[in-house]
Amino acid sequence: MKLTVFGATGGIGRELVRQALDAGHEVTAVVRDPARLGVTGGRLEVVRSGLTDPEELRGAVRGRHAVLSGLGARSRKDAGVATRLTRTVLGAMEAEGVRRLLVVSAGPVGPAPVGDGPLDRGVRGLVSAILKDVYADLREMEAELARSGTDWTSVRPPRLQDKPLTGRYRTVVGGFPPRGRFIARADVAHAMLSMIDAEETLKQGVGVAY
Repeated sequence: MKLTVFGATGGIGRELVRQALDAGHEVTAVVRDPARLGVTGGRLEVVRSGLTDPEELRGAVRGRHAVLSGLGARSRKDAGVATRLTRTVLGAMEAEGVRRLLVVSAGPVGPAPVGDGPLDRGVRGLVSAILKDVYADLREMEAELARSGTDWTSVRPPRLQDKPLTGRYRTVVGGFPPRGRFIARADVAHAMLSMIDAEETLKQGVGVAY
C-alpha cells in the first residue's frame, strides 16, 4: 500500500512509519523538521510542511491508499492544534479524492467503558478534568471528521507508554475496553495499521488498550 503519515516525528507517528516500512508499504512522512524523524528506508519519502495550507499538502496525499495521523497536542498549552491541523489534512484529502483517514484521539473522548469499577471511573474523571482543554480539542477534531467526506476512524488510547510492541491489546468499536489503563505507542500504531482495511471501523471511534 501507499500510505501518508502526518505527525511522523511524534511517538506514535514514528512507529507508524517504522512499522509500515517493515511491512513493505510505501510511506510518505510529512514533518516539520526532517532531522527529527530518525527513520530511513528505500520506500520512504519525506515531505517538509508547516501544515498550514491544504494546497501544499495535495501532492503528499495524492494517490494514497490511506492517510494516518498522529497529530495532536503535546501538552495542555497546545490545545487546539489537533483540530486545526486535521482540518488542513482533510482539505488536502478531499481535494485529491482520498478517502481513508485514521487519526489518534484519546480514550476519555469516547463513552465510558461498561464494567469499570470506582477506581477507573475516578481516575478517568480526574484526568478528564485536568486535560479538559485537550479533550475538548479532540472532540472538535472528531466533529470535523464526522462532517467530512472521508472514511475516517478515530483511535482512542488511554495513557501512553514508551514500550516495545506486544500485539496483545484489546479494541472496542464505538466504545472502550474495560479497565484499559495503559498502552504502548508502538501498539497504538500497530492497531491503526491493522484497521486500514477494517470496514467495521469506518466512521467510528475505536477504543484500544491492554
